[in-house]
Amino acid sequence: MLMIKGGKVLTMAGEDYECGDILVEGGKIKAVGENLQAPEGTRVIDARGMYVMPGIVDPHCHIGMWEDGMGFEGADGNEMTDPVTPELRAIDAINPEDRCFKEALEHGVTTVVTGPGSANVIGGQFVAMKTWGRRIDDMILKEPLAVKVAFGENPKRVYNSKQKSPTTRMATAAILRATLIKAQEYKKKLERGKTDPDKMPERDLKLEALVKVLNREIPLKAHAHRADDILTAIRIAKEFDVDITLDHCTEGHLIVDYLKQENAKVIVGPLFSERSKIELRNMTFKAPGILSKAGIKVAMMTDHPVIPEQHLAVCAAIAVREGMDEMEALKSITINAAEITGIADRVGSLEAGKDADIVIYDGHPLDFRTKAVWVFVNGEAVKKPE
Repeated sequence: MLMIKGGKVLTMAGEDYECGDILVEGGKIKAVGENLQAPEGTRVIDARGMYVMPGIVDPHCHIGMWEDGMGFEGADGNEMTDPVTPELRAIDAINPEDRCFKEALEHGVTTVVTGPGSANVIGGQFVAMKTWGRRIDDMILKEPLAVKVAFGENPKRVYNSKQKSPTTRMATAAILRATLIKAQEYKKKLERGKTDPDKMPERDLKLEALVKVLNREIPLKAHAHRADDILTAIRIAKEFDVDITLDHCTEGHLIVDYLKQENAKVIVGPLFSERSKIELRNMTFKAPGILSKAGIKVAMMTDHPVIPEQHLAVCAAIAVREGMDEMEALKSITINAAEITGIADRVGSLEAGKDADIVIYDGHPLDFRTKAVWVFVNGEAVKKPE
């Protein structure tokens, strides 16, 4: 067993502790509180004078799919040959040996949601995974986590260069609708096949992935920057009665009333980057605070490698500087990120029963000078004091 003792514990679960203890057993958090008693032989780590919080969760990135410093040979995130590729699985492209995993871990990022890019209308399947491990199969937290879809400039640009549809926003929406309709028909055939094997359809990996979306087992993960694209994503999700997260949501602060009305699940970012295309013209670090203060649950993302994974806490800190509540900013990279992506039963807060993904900092987590002194994943110390 392990006891982390005497730190300022930020649980992200309601109650914090100025001098708190965390008891860990079998890779899980057994108890969180004050003056906890540990059995004889328990390893004790003195966290007095330090901050303790859950491992950081990035709800949207591409780590391991665009390997650091490799160019084309390490770029496996966009299959730009077909605008409809829901059958693609991130786990078949991620290289756990990408050094960015180590850098993320050393800065307290213990869980990432990573997957295909936004070249295609339907890009493939995301995965939630730990940043510690050597084999992707051992690092998976949830897979598939979501199916990526993209609106706006990216599919237009990619397929216009190929003189192939979609070259307009109309075509992007139409292709998505048509594919979801095919998936609906495939689902009906599967249901008929359960009672009459002769009617079982030939297996279709594209449509099979989307049946999970139609069953609301997993959401669509929608790349949408511009306000109209965000609203198109919501419109299509409502048409097909599917769950959806709004990723990037760059102009979300311009349509706060609609997002609140629709109970939108919002993942904002990357904000710490240039306005590299027209649909980013209204990008601002004020957006997370505006959305949060309106009562919308907000998570923040890196879109790694756009922002290196280890700088997610820096993004949260800048959002505080630009008006976001400090605790809401911390939640945006922990519990909010976990809840929006559907993995809060395992990570995102320090609560009994959850994975013992814990970070001990030598200062406030949002001070850019702060270092992660200890990092635990599943109760194992993967970073120790130097």
